[in-house]
Amino acid sequence: MQGAKVLVTGVTGQVAAPVAQALAADNEVWGIARFTDTAARDRLSEAGVRCHPVNMASGEFTGLPSDFEYVLNFAVAKSGRWDKDLAANAEAAGLLMAHCRDATAFLHCSSAAVYDPPGDEPRTETTALGDNHKHLFPTYSISKIAGETVVRTLARALGVPTVIARLNVPYGDNGGWPFFHLEMILAGTLIPVPPGAPALYNPIHERDIVASVPKLLAAADVPAVTLNWAGDQTISLQQWCDHLGELVGRKPVFAVDPQALRGNPVDVSRLRAVAPATTVDWREGLRAMAVRFHPELVDA
Repeated sequence: MQGAKVLVTGVTGQVAAPVAQALAADNEVWGIARFTDTAARDRLSEAGVRCHPVNMASGEFTGLPSDFEYVLNFAVAKSGRWDKDLAANAEAAGLLMAHCRDATAFLHCSSAAVYDPPGDEPRTETTALGDNHKHLFPTYSISKIAGETVVRTLARALGVPTVIARLNVPYGDNGGWPFFHLEMILAGTLIPVPPGAPALYNPIHERDIVASVPKLLAAADVPAVTLNWAGDQTISLQQWCDHLGELVGRKPVFAVDPQALRGNPVDVSRLRAVAPATTVDWREGLRAMAVRFHPELVDA
């Protein structure tokens, strides 16, 4: 992917920042966010990203060009306020598509948090949806489902080729859920786990996320295509916490909690039809993350 004009929303976020920085090496990349963190904006600018302040929840894109070839929507709100989070996660996505209606492809980053089937089998893209995260982030799952619906509708109404990618535990040198577990391990904080069998997931490292973006954009279509965006290795939360504990010389302490997030493994067969297998082994990725944040505890 070279020479394209690309828009990345939520560009200061954990997932969007490394994607924007990588794409900026060979493309004209614009990034929008509120930019309340000056240091984050400076890092992006130094990488060649053109930073343009926008509050996505407002749906106002004053001064922002509309002639982007590719649009990558990573913006997300988890405030717990229904009006704000529905506006940012759903309404704003549709308004952004209307603003960039001539785009070659639109990538909408969603989440495997939209799944809530009765069983623990790997979720396919047609698995039952529901309020999976209600105890942790009460507005998150529902507003992400709403966002997908808005995006599907606008893809058809405007004829914008679209791909909806449901991320499952993204992590890497920029953080992620396993990073928070690492900090809990170091602080001796109890890590909540659901009752029963280990909680399975398919973590995906930021290097594999970056590598798959051009393939996902190439798969965009009308009607929108929906894919699970996840790693090929299925591991449990308990496994990655145990491994992190070994790396830093601390043992994680788990606490069974009926309100803890249940496992959420996904089926990546449909993803593999458009993008190659992930390459970063989960142990390698977690070690690199631990070295990045705690070099004093882990040998590089």
